[in-house]
Amino acid sequence: MSKTLIRGAKILGGEPQDVLITDETITAVAPARRGDSDLTVSSAEGATVIEAEGKILLPGLVDLHTHLREPGREDSETVLTGTRAAAIGGFTAVHAMANTFPVADTAGVVEQVWRLGRSHGYCDVQPVGAVTVGLEGKKLAELGAMHDSAAGVRVFSDDGKCVDDAVIMRRALEYVKAFDGVIAQHAQEPRLTEGAQMNEGIVSAELGLGGWPAVAEESIISRDVLLAAHVGSRVHICHLSTAGSVEIVRWAKSKGWDVTAEVTPHHLLLTDELVRSYNPVYKVNPPLRTEADVMALREALADGTIDCVATDHAPHPHEDKDCEWAAAAMGMVGLETALSVVQHTMVDTGLIDWAQVADRMSFRPAAIGRLEGHGRPIATGEPANLTLVDPAYRGVVDPAGFASRSRNTPYEGRELPGRVTHTFLRGRATVVDGKLA
Repeated sequence: MSKTLIRGAKILGGEPQDVLITDETITAVAPARRGDSDLTVSSAEGATVIEAEGKILLPGLVDLHTHLREPGREDSETVLTGTRAAAIGGFTAVHAMANTFPVADTAGVVEQVWRLGRSHGYCDVQPVGAVTVGLEGKKLAELGAMHDSAAGVRVFSDDGKCVDDAVIMRRALEYVKAFDGVIAQHAQEPRLTEGAQMNEGIVSAELGLGGWPAVAEESIISRDVLLAAHVGSRVHICHLSTAGSVEIVRWAKSKGWDVTAEVTPHHLLLTDELVRSYNPVYKVNPPLRTEADVMALREALADGTIDCVATDHAPHPHEDKDCEWAAAAMGMVGLETALSVVQHTMVDTGLIDWAQVADRMSFRPAAIGRLEGHGRPIATGEPANLTLVDPAYRGVVDPAGFASRSRNTPYEGRELPGRVTHTFLRGRATVVDGKLA
């Protein structure tokens, strides 16, 4: 029997508590006391003690949108390196997107990814199945077989590509309704974004780069919330990025439709003004938008219109990003910096508190993905999937120290607050004092 006592941590930012972990389970929670108490003396005898005064204890973070690249692009990332990065970032579960090589459009591929996650043990990996065969948008993939597999897939997405055919999207929504699945849409009307290089606006006009209009995202979201309402199924909007998209999702929710949405950390902080540097590290899909969009996204995350934060962790090898802008791959790594960016943009600005961080980065994403054992309260009898955060920490981002195989972060050299000091997956410490255990 293994025991760990986390002493004096502020659960969800509240009053200091002592939390005892025995094997895989939280076995006691009590108000923190100096001196002797039943929890610290008798039931915690022989426990490893973590002094956590001033630190925040959160449920293990859950990411609905991660690219682990394996199988097929292990030069960018592997399940092992990606889950190590996730653990460093405080995540105990991630959803691995389907745009691998081969595509995760069969039971065999999703089971392979799921088993790799279980065997490495740093973070649970829940595969996301492709909506269409080969992400080609022409024929539904084996949705039922992937759900019935050992991986138990509940989230399906062609992320990286939009399911732009309305009939295919409708059929997918109808199919997954039978087992309470969800279609996660990459909202990008392809004909409106041909040759697009960045957000369409003043900056793109001045730089002479092909513009990516907000309506390319908003038109697909509009169509899909209507389809979801018509079918009576669940739709989730990936990496929502514009103020207009926020208003559409807000309207859909006001109708009582089963629509959820996510925002990335980088869309909460960065704007298209950074593209003036022509540094491809800022090239991402959807593109960085305007300051007005950023403010609308923050407000929507705060008021719950946007349900959760998802990293869209998109690793690329050096040669795919260190080139001219037009040739560079789109995407940024984000697992190891996500919580710090959320603290910087949302907590330190007073928009949300730590309890709401737990809601947006653990409870809600776990509920959307129907993920068991994660996104649970910090209470006696619950699985010990936990994240301990030092909110007073300040540090400069240095990608050379990343656990991820890739280094394409937009935050290099930027000071960000907060650091995950400990991560626990089913009671086992995967991160101790900010380093992999």
